[in-house]
Amino acid sequence: MELRHHPRLTEPVRRTLVDVYSDVRAPLLHLPNYAVTAFAERLDQHGSEPGFEAVIGYDAGLPVGYAYGSTIESGDRWWARMGRPTPGEITAHPTLALKEIGVRSRWRGTGAARRIHDELLAGRSEVQVALMVNPAAGDGKVVALYQAWGYEPFNEVPPTSEAPPLIAMVRPIPT
Repeated sequence: MELRHHPRLTEPVRRTLVDVYSDVRAPLLHLPNYAVTAFAERLDQHGSEPGFEAVIGYDAGLPVGYAYGSTIESGDRWWARMGRPTPGEITAHPTLALKEIGVRSRWRGTGAARRIHDELLAGRSEVQVALMVNPAAGDGKVVALYQAWGYEPFNEVPPTSEAPPLIAMVRPIPT
């Protein structure tokens, strides 16, 4: 699998991310938070944030998965979404917020998601990476996968009218 870094959200990168997202999330696209238009709006916002970077994995030229994130600092609105005050030892450090990760079904279970994830973390200047995940995703298997990758839950994110309750997880970025 070829892995390509994209430090800016150019139009071709945006089109690729939306296309892969549409395939990855196909069973959920009828839900407002998962609709392609909602994803595209979030993507545009995320693409303008400091430290944005995307990694897209390709197999024989076909984009098979992606991960992207941006840098968050203490006081960022990302931290404000938490259900309880977040410990200062977590928010005190610049953090890579992993905003999205997805792999097309044919490449699931092959290690593609982990390779894309690890490539996104490689060379980052932040000391840790954090993410939010739906605890019901995959009947809990997604949370278990992140725990196997070294993430630990540290908070909960209350539901909104558009999104289900989420679990916030964090792990160090190896140097």
